[in-house]
Amino acid sequence: MRKSQLDLGRFSDPSLLILSSLAAGPKHGYAMMEDIYLFSGTRLEPGTLYGAIARLEQRGWIEALESEDRRRPYRITPAGVAFLREQLTSWQRVIATGLQRLPASS
Repeated sequence: MRKSQLDLGRFSDPSLLILSSLAAGPKHGYAMMEDIYLFSGTRLEPGTLYGAIARLEQRGWIEALESEDRRRPYRITPAGVAFLREQLTSWQRVIATGLQRLPASS
């Protein structure tokens, strides 16, 4: 990790990371943590992950699926897809603007 990332942290909103993970298909908690680490480099602690999962379920953006073992898989709902699309589109505009405003590298 570069020093600047250590100093300032990273974009790691657990809700957006979880929704992005579930956009690729249903997963249980540990699989989400691994997927999130692979695509973002962010390690979510179990307490952070499951707290965010509870909030996402309350909002109707994800739902638990039936499971025959103790691992509970979750999937993103249509409302969750709409919310994720809206948030990512907004961030895309912010990122594009920020990159345009940076001075040319020398």
